[in-house]
Amino acid sequence: MDNNDVKFWSKVSKKIMDDAHQAVKPLVGRIESGKIVKMGADGTPTKLIDMIAEERVIECLQDTGRPVTLISEEIGEFKIGEGPSEAVFVVDPLDGTNNAIKNIPAYGISIAIADPLQISKTVKLKADLTHLTLSDIQFGFVKNFATNDIYNAQRGEGAWLNGDRIPPSKKTDLSESSIGAYIYRAEMSKIDRLCKTVRSMRILGSVAIEICYVADGTYDAFVDVRGNLRIVDISAAKLVVEETHGFVTDENCEELKSGLNVIDRTSIVASCNKDIHREILEILGGKSCA
Repeated sequence: MDNNDVKFWSKVSKKIMDDAHQAVKPLVGRIESGKIVKMGADGTPTKLIDMIAEERVIECLQDTGRPVTLISEEIGEFKIGEGPSEAVFVVDPLDGTNNAIKNIPAYGISIAIADPLQISKTVKLKADLTHLTLSDIQFGFVKNFATNDIYNAQRGEGAWLNGDRIPPSKKTDLSESSIGAYIYRAEMSKIDRLCKTVRSMRILGSVAIEICYVADGTYDAFVDVRGNLRIVDISAAKLVVEETHGFVTDENCEELKSGLNVIDRTSIVASCNKDIHREILEILGGKSCA
């Protein structure tokens, strides 16, 4: 993408965040917002508040008048406009749905953007979305609707929180670290060993926001070793962490290479730096990073 495209799609992303936020506000904390309205493309139930958020995302992209592809957990892969897509938006319209329904202040939106036309030029292929992976994400935006905090990152350029550049973490002692985790249906023996090592553990129920917390030092790591984490949840936040010199791998220290779709699942360990990352992986019993 050239600079004009960068500015354009960044502006679109900010409008999506604002509009989706306004769309869900009336439903936050209301029981009816949790009504199941259909089965999502990712195989999980879609609740009313999820559908409202996603509909607003679609409207914003349609209003651009430019051809794009949306990948979202409710609708799946959805083409907008005619001709080759100028951008691929990987979106979780409402991350932390249950928090929003109960008015727990950790819920928001995740937007990641890839440029399929540039990628096709590089590998001499047609703009075939099946070749796109997490490593092709160029921009990431995560907004916590409850606090209005916005994280954003551009590959190779850094990451920001509310417009201020996020510096790399200097944390080296895991025993003094605070980490976030998703432990529902996880192998508890692994989590238990980690709990006994770190200073504190938090479970908030909003993966995109919690991974971004690793970037800004609120957490020192985030762990989900179930192998069932959706790509739409992590696409933007992964880039935010990496652009602050943090590390993101699976529990075996392998690069996350999942395709940009709603089917692939993964485990994740996101850490503020390589020292913390290595120690966590060793405790979890996975392959140690060199």
